[in-house]
Amino acid sequence: MDIQKMLEQAQRMQEELRRTLKEMRVEASAGGGMVKVVMSGDKQIVSLTIEPEASEDIEMLQDLIIAAVNECGRKVDEAIQQQALKNLNLPGLGGLA
Repeated sequence: MDIQKMLEQAQRMQEELRRTLKEMRVEASAGGGMVKVVMSGDKQIVSLTIEPEASEDIEMLQDLIIAAVNECGRKVDEAIQQQALKNLNLPGLGGLA
C-alpha cells in the first residue's frame, strides 16, 4: 500500500473516530448518585441530574458536581483511548495495537 492511500485511510479513520466520539455517551455520578453527569465523547455535558436533597448543602453540592464532571471526563478519556487503539490496526503497519 502506498503512502497516499495510507494517509487517506488514516483521515477516514480519524473522521469516523470523531463521529463515534460525538455519539458516545458516558455517565458518572457522585454522592451515591445524588449528582449524575452524562457527557459525550467530545466532552460536552449532555445532562446533569441533581437529586433534590443534594440542594440542602450548597458547598457539598458544588463538590459533588465537580467530582461527577471530573469522573465523567476521566471515563471519556479512557473510552477515547480504547477506541483509538481499536482503530490503530492500520494495514501495512503490522497492527501496532
